[in-house]
Amino acid sequence: MIVIVIAGVAAYLAVTPAPTATPGKLNYTDLIVQPSKVESGKPVTVIAELANVGGSNVTETVYLYVNGTAEASKSVTVPPGESLNVTFTITKSAGTYVLSVGPLSKVLTVLPAIKNPDTIIVATIGEPETLDPAWAYDTASGEVIFNVYETLIAFHDGKTDEFDPLLATDWYVSPDGLTYAFKIRTGVKFSNGNPLTPEDVEYSFERAMVQDRDGGPVWMFLEPLLGIDSTREYNLTDPTIAAKVGHMIDDAVESNSTHVVFHLKRPYPPFMAILAQTWSSILDKEWCIEQGDWPGWKDYVQWVKYNNPETPPLQEKMMGTGPFKLDRWEHGVEVVLTRNDNYWREPAKIKTAIIKKVDEWSTRKLMFLSGDADIVYVPRAHIKELEGVPNIRVYKDLPTLMVSPAMFFTFDISSDSPYIGSGKLDGNGIPPNFFSDVNVRKAFAYSFDYDRFIEEALLGEAIRPANPIAKGLPFYWEDAPKYEYNLTLAEEYFKKAWGGEVWEKGFSLTITYNVGNLARKTACEILKYNIESLNPKFKIYIRAVEWPTFLRDMVKSRLPIFLIGWLADYPDPHNFVHPFMHSKGTFAAWQHYSNPEVDELIEEGISTVNATKRAEIYHKLALLYYEDVPSVPLAQPVDRHYERDWVKGWYYNPIYPGVYFYPLSKGY
Repeated sequence: MIVIVIAGVAAYLAVTPAPTATPGKLNYTDLIVQPSKVESGKPVTVIAELANVGGSNVTETVYLYVNGTAEASKSVTVPPGESLNVTFTITKSAGTYVLSVGPLSKVLTVLPAIKNPDTIIVATIGEPETLDPAWAYDTASGEVIFNVYETLIAFHDGKTDEFDPLLATDWYVSPDGLTYAFKIRTGVKFSNGNPLTPEDVEYSFERAMVQDRDGGPVWMFLEPLLGIDSTREYNLTDPTIAAKVGHMIDDAVESNSTHVVFHLKRPYPPFMAILAQTWSSILDKEWCIEQGDWPGWKDYVQWVKYNNPETPPLQEKMMGTGPFKLDRWEHGVEVVLTRNDNYWREPAKIKTAIIKKVDEWSTRKLMFLSGDADIVYVPRAHIKELEGVPNIRVYKDLPTLMVSPAMFFTFDISSDSPYIGSGKLDGNGIPPNFFSDVNVRKAFAYSFDYDRFIEEALLGEAIRPANPIAKGLPFYWEDAPKYEYNLTLAEEYFKKAWGGEVWEKGFSLTITYNVGNLARKTACEILKYNIESLNPKFKIYIRAVEWPTFLRDMVKSRLPIFLIGWLADYPDPHNFVHPFMHSKGTFAAWQHYSNPEVDELIEEGISTVNATKRAEIYHKLALLYYEDVPSVPLAQPVDRHYERDWVKGWYYNPIYPGVYFYPLSKGY
């Protein structure tokens, strides 16, 4: 048995051939795209990982397909049991691509090339009125100022009630709220190399109170520090009185080698927020004096020469401690800021910031889409044009602390106004006191179609406050009475106005709006159409003017009606009722509106700490506002911010006057 089996096996082995090797076979194990998101024109590395799972060498051509089309190929030989990486390098223009090697696919996103990588360009409407911090009270000016100058404290990121140290390192507030002491940061220099001192800080605040221009922001210093709204409440032509006021200013702010101290006349809860705004910018005393500005306290009478000047002393000059320096202001074109490389903190990430004045939306849109503008102002009427556009980032539904716009009536129009026609109630003009009749004001208030305005001009992205106290402020009254669109009532009040003469004789006037502001243009058109529909003798003309012209005419009481917005200086109702209603307030003073009861309530409101009592006061003020109709809020919009998606570092603060460039950079 055994022999037979062995012989059989031997015979089998002798006739069976050796086994044949299996063919080579490539497996595609992984596809790597580095980076998977890249800027246009920059190289992309594509790596295909292959493994030979067969038993012999394999030679094969490996193809890279881009959106289904062969882009590149390589011939490879892989021994059995080994792996190999095949690498391709490609560059593509902006777009989305599907990259395929064998059965594997990955998506590559190529972003537009970043234009001007060291520069942020903002395309907007209007331009600054001034570069003087004590004079500036508009957002266009403030946007430039808070990038060049700095304050003692700053708002903490997007907060309006929390503060960070800036030029002050720490501070103390006395228990009675009457003394604020700030320790001034050492080692800080102005961009000309001069060191910052506590004396510069004292000078900056006293200079502002010395200047105290009509319609400016300095009332926010005078009210808490001196207990007045204007230095011109005193007869400054009397040297004795002028010296008294000079001492008041000097005593209100004091400094020593390390600290600056403010002495308040009364507790003033918003004082810290006031110190964080542009009018509290710190200037170089030595440099200011070299520019011919107020020389300080040589005596206590000469300061009057610098009070309420015709033009700002620092109209087009700047010397701050901030992250940027003024390079140039080309009127009607742009403001250019360059990085302060000797800034006391880390230098800004970008080298240049440019704020371009581009009034035409179509031009701004083209700049934005082509990457020639990084941040752009988009009129609400045009927001749908940018919906779904690639490479654009949009922040929506940003809450605001503003009333914008409101419609103001001037009670005593300047006789040199070019907007009142004949200056008489004769059908060809209006008399300067036309709006002093409450019936005229009510007729205009009932003539405006508020819902249509919010839908057409703001695409529904707004609410309508009944009075100046905007939603989001303490003591906002949701159900306060307000005027609604009602042409029947409008006609009734027009017939009562001026004893019936308005209806009988008619009138003619011109309303202006600032160039490029389509929402305000729409408001003017709605008002014109509705009022002219009531009586063929009523004529309203609309004229677009440049922003500085609009501001000058408004301050000089030349505008019969003006539409303008109000952004919070600080988040307290006093900051709204005072400019809108107090006889010495920003708007009310230009309007020549005065109601002693209103003034008394406003002063009581800011002096009262008890919240219940304050609520009662602002409730009464809301009712008086409705009765007197000195102005009418048209909307409180929610905001939007548009930027290219290569912009990094932007954050929203509802109280900022514009773009703060310091944290911004560009990249993906």
